[in-house]
Parts: sequence; structure tokens; C-alpha cells
Amino acid sequence: MVERCAFVFPGQGAYLPGVLGRLAADEPLVAETLRELDAVAVRLGRAAPSRLLLDERAPALEELVREAPADLHVALFAAEMALFRLLTERHRLTPDVLLGHSFGELVALTAAGALDLADGLALVAARDDAFAAQPPPPGGMVALELSAARTAALLAGLGEWGVSVAADNSPRQCVVSGPAEDLERVRRKAEAVGVRATVLSVPYAFHHRLLAAVASEFTRRAAALHAGPTRYLLHSAILGRRVDDGDAVAELVAAHLVRPTRFTDAVRLLHAEGVEVFVECGPRGVLSGLVTATVPGVRALAPLRRRTSGPELADEIQTLTIHQFAPHPPRTAPAPTLSPTPSPTPAPDDSPTHDDSPTHDEVVSVLRALYATALGYPPEVLTADADLEADLGVDSIKQTELFAQAVTRFGRTLPTEGTRLTSHTTLDALADLLPTLPPRPSSAPGTGARP
Repeated sequence: MVERCAFVFPGQGAYLPGVLGRLAADEPLVAETLRELDAVAVRLGRAAPSRLLLDERAPALEELVREAPADLHVALFAAEMALFRLLTERHRLTPDVLLGHSFGELVALTAAGALDLADGLALVAARDDAFAAQPPPPGGMVALELSAARTAALLAGLGEWGVSVAADNSPRQCVVSGPAEDLERVRRKAEAVGVRATVLSVPYAFHHRLLAAVASEFTRRAAALHAGPTRYLLHSAILGRRVDDGDAVAELVAAHLVRPTRFTDAVRLLHAEGVEVFVECGPRGVLSGLVTATVPGVRALAPLRRRTSGPELADEIQTLTIHQFAPHPPRTAPAPTLSPTPSPTPAPDDSPTHDDSPTHDEVVSVLRALYATALGYPPEVLTADADLEADLGVDSIKQTELFAQAVTRFGRTLPTEGTRLTSHTTLDALADLLPTLPPRPSSAPGTGARP
């Protein structure tokens, strides 16, 4: 069956420390892309992105947003372009259309060929330089578990004219932005009527008129870069139409910071035009969840949902060929268990030893119940691949508290140097991590593992 494929490029939340470390060791094209972008970044007066993308001990997302947003943006661009090049040049996947979300639209412009790699990174740097030249008033963003239409009606009913819809993410999630005080009022009022509201870790009110002066400065600086025709079909969720030449690129740059991202409409339009497979060109997998929430039944692949090696990535996308997609292959390796020591190999005349350790899926089920109870979420919301921070708003401190409970539940102990949970952002990833932790000293081998 022939199906069309879209590559989607995520925004600011798509960062995972050291996400390309294992991949760069296996794939020369990834290492080559990082070396090239490191050199461009240094020429632009920026830090080399490889330091954040190759080292698992690199600063976490919250720290970069707070202290080094320009470094974060360069790293996002580098990670997404490295994956795009790997998928298209090494694995020969050909997308029918590209789609970006917020910051991801700038990366999509480069991937589509409107800008070369150096000018694409220069565009990202020009955006940050515009913020430095025209500091905007204080503002922020809040995610609401409502459709964009209901959110607009809520804002109108509350009389909060200073706050507007910034991103229509899915039928049941949107983001609003505006002045800090106005946003806090909206957050309190939304929660008072039973709408879950999550303050996002962003420094500005993106996609809001508060950034008009920044947008003008960004447009002026971006004009120095040459934008040509695209090699891939590119759809803009901000403009709501195709971007295929220099004039359209200039229009997108001018609108990028002040107009809302209509991601839901874009996904529905592409699906109506025959797109059945969405491949996320960036770390984590936030957009994949939004896509499947918008159009149930489509396939969404997130190759960098977690740190992965070259062979692991190849295994994940081996079912993908140009315009042809097959069902997911069965899991070939057994799921890791929580048994502290391997079971001995039985002698030929022995009966097989029964392994009472819980399976990977059983561990995920226990984690889901534990986290749902502690967070007050319905268990079905906590899918195995939902990103605890980006999708569910669970901050790193709360994640650490909950995982400590899980570690105790399964008779394990955290290493003395601690565990970097920003690298394990889904229940699926945590279930893989648990078996690698040492057992409690008081636990005998083979006991205390099953909850």
C-alpha cells in the first residue's frame, strides 16, 4: 500500500542532553554534520552545539532556557538537521512534505532547501540577536487542555484580551501567551473551572503581539540571508499554506514570532491530502503524540524519542522505504527483567527454571498506576511513550520523587551519584532503566523484584 509521508520538526521542548552521542559514534554523517555546524556556530559567536548533543551530562532543558537560550536554539537546529540528513541521505527516505512547529519552522526551511546549512543556523542566530536588540516586555505561555476554539471562547468570556491563542496543538491541547500577570489570572481561572493549565518553561510570550518589535528586527536581520526555492514541499502551520520561494520565506520570517501556530489544522490538511505517516525529525517525540491525538490511526514515528545507536535507529526505521510503509516488526529481543542476577542455564535433563521477574510491560503498568495516583491523572493519559515533562507537565523535581518511589517498589537503589532522569522521559524509558539499577543490599537475588 502506497502512503504519503510528512517529516515534522519540533520546537523549543525538543531537547535531550547528549541525544546524538551514541548515534554520532556509529554514523559518520551525524558526526560530520555536527563538525560543520560547530564551525558555523563559532563563526557566529555561538557555542558549539556538539557539547550539548554528545554529552549526556550536558545541562538540562530548564537550565538552558533560564541561562543560555541561544545555546539551546543552536542545539535544537543541529539535532534536527543531523537527523534529517541521516534519514534522507543515509537511509534514503523521501518525505512528501515538511511541516514545522513554532521554532521548528526555521529548521524546516533549511531542510526544505530554502537556506543552506550555514544560512539556516545564521537565521536562528539572527532571531536571538533580535531579542537582544529589542528586549520584549515580560511574558510567558500556558498550556491548556482545551481546543483552540473553546480556549478563545474562554478568554473572551473572561475578558482577558491581553492573552491570545499562540499554538493550536491538538483537538484537546492549545497554548496561550501574553503578559505575565494576565497569564497568571487566566491560569487560576482556568483551573477554577476544571481546566488543567501548565505554565511552560519559556522566556517570552512567543506568537504574540508583544513580540512585534522583535519580529521587525528579526525580519530586518534575516533579509541579509539569501533564500532560494525549496527542494522539498514545505507547508507552514503559521502561514497556513505552502512555502516555496524567497518571498514566502520572508513572509514566514515576519510572521514567525507574532502569529499563532495552527498545527492541528496543518496536520488535518496534510492527512486529507493523503499523508498517513508522520516522522518526527527531532528529539523526544512530542509532535508524534499531537499528531496521533489529532488524526487517530495514522502512524507517527519518533526515531529520537530516546538516545539511540545507529543500529537501533536502523532497526526502528527498517520498515520504512520510499513511500512504502509496513507494520511495525515484532520485538526481537526479550524485554529486560528486574531480576538482579541471570537465571542459571539448566542442565539438559533439568526442568526449565521459572523466571518470576516482571516483564517490561508489567513494569510499565505498575509505573503507570503509581504515577497516575501521585499525579491525579487518569491512567490512560500515562501512555508508555508520553513525555512526562513535555506532554504531561511533570517537572524534573517531581519526576525524581516519583522515580525514587518506583525504585523502592522494585527493590532497587539509586546509584550514589544519582540518576539523570532528564534522559529518561517516558514510562517506557524508565522501565528500561530500572533493571540496570543495583538491588537493595538486603534483597536476596531473585526476591523482592515483583511488585
